[in-house]
Amino acid sequence: MSAEPVITYLRKLQAQGRSHISIDDEARQILRKFYQRALGKPAASPTPVATKPLTQAQQTTVTESLLTTPKQAVETSPPSASPDTADPITYSSHTPADKLTELKSYTTRFPAAKALGTLRQTMVFSSGAADAEVMIVGEAPGFDDERLGEPFIGKAGQKLTGILQAMGIKREDCYLTNLVKYRPASANQTTMTRKPSDQEITAFLPIFHEEIKTVAPKVIIALGAKAGQTLAASSSSVGELRGEFHQYQDIALRVTYHPSYILQEGNTPEKRELWEDMLAVMGLLNIPISEKQQGYFKQK
Repeated sequence: MSAEPVITYLRKLQAQGRSHISIDDEARQILRKFYQRALGKPAASPTPVATKPLTQAQQTTVTESLLTTPKQAVETSPPSASPDTADPITYSSHTPADKLTELKSYTTRFPAAKALGTLRQTMVFSSGAADAEVMIVGEAPGFDDERLGEPFIGKAGQKLTGILQAMGIKREDCYLTNLVKYRPASANQTTMTRKPSDQEITAFLPIFHEEIKTVAPKVIIALGAKAGQTLAASSSSVGELRGEFHQYQDIALRVTYHPSYILQEGNTPEKRELWEDMLAVMGLLNIPISEKQQGYFKQK
């Protein structure tokens, strides 16, 4: 029995921010088989539908096990090859900054990430304020990010810093992170970085959700196609997703172009569109907008 259709469906729900699902008794029996397999236990003999249902905690365990176990491990590998990510993340600290420090430490040994085998070894976690109103999200670290250990630190990051300054926002007052915390690996890799796969992004969503709960931003700005499509749960292009607010876990979400997309000189339509998205964010945060700011990057 293949788990792939179930995994695909659950990943879609998880990308939309769903953490629980309702299931009937027949589905519980099917999920129980996956649950027992993940634990290394032999499948139980068929039982009547009236058998005791899984608890909510067990349902969550089954769901997370399916979402974080590679396809090969579900179908052919021994149970010991399955990463155990069902245990909830607990904190000994109470402040957002200390919680993020603990979460960063946890991520260095995060089983779902290690099980992928497709990422490089240097983690780039996040930077900025732990209680920021603005969370800026990219897809994965690039060459300079990996080299310096901080997200958005290369030329595109410098462009982002300039955009924030034009908004009247300090970079250090924002929370900057990526969906994937390690640079995706590829053959004969130098300075180029491939886009993260859907599997890589899905593996890190539990970590990203912890970041959201800890920081509790007022707005999330998703930069680029992968980040925007994942958080907006859409396959539409950035050009189609931008220009309006979406919602991600009840938080306002603005999708816009990645700063690397507007590094070229001169005023372009994309620069103005990105800036219009930033003006909308300023409006949401009740940041005063001057006439000069209103006119940035307008075509003459």
